[in-house]
Amino acid sequence: MILYLVRHGQSLYNAEGRIQGQADTPLSELGHQQAAAVARAMADLPIEAIYASPLLRASQTAGHLAQVLELDVRHDPRLKEVDAGLFTNRIRKEILVEYPGAIDHWRSGRLDFAFPQGESRRDVIRRGAEVLRAVCEQGHAHAAVVAHGGLLLAGMKALLDLQSTHPPHELENGSITRLSVDSNGRFELIDLDNTDHLNNPLPLGESGGKAAG
Repeated sequence: MILYLVRHGQSLYNAEGRIQGQADTPLSELGHQQAAAVARAMADLPIEAIYASPLLRASQTAGHLAQVLELDVRHDPRLKEVDAGLFTNRIRKEILVEYPGAIDHWRSGRLDFAFPQGESRRDVIRRGAEVLRAVCEQGHAHAAVVAHGGLLLAGMKALLDLQSTHPPHELENGSITRLSVDSNGRFELIDLDNTDHLNNPLPLGESGGKAAG
């Protein structure tokens, strides 16, 4: 099986430098352009199913892909981004002043770090791995998952048996990461955080990328 992990396009909160968590923010104009580029890059792939977070920025991104592939989007609440608790809707600069070191602690990959009144990294890893495994158990040969950087990275690293501190620490908006899954449920990274399609009109597979090494 080939699993395509797509981070949503830029949202209005991304553009403002605001922490989203599970806030339901839409794509920006640039985000829609990125989502359209994702759809063009994946248009000729034999994708059988599209799964997405129900949060608007991911759902809108998945909608571009669904229109091109003529598929329905299957929403799963387990694909929502990390619950950022009290940090939700806050500007990053404000957090840096009021909670010095908190964002660095999150980015460090520490399993025991939790957003105030939100989720811990350990919680997100468990949820991310669970939902990605569930998608793989549906029997598709090729499937796309459109969700959020934090959730996708947490789940992917768990499935690849990588430490949460292992880079990358974030995925780019509109990026595509590819994993292969064998018959024994073992995962292998094919292509990581590929954004070539955002500046290159060629379909996925006809241009270079950040291949795993």
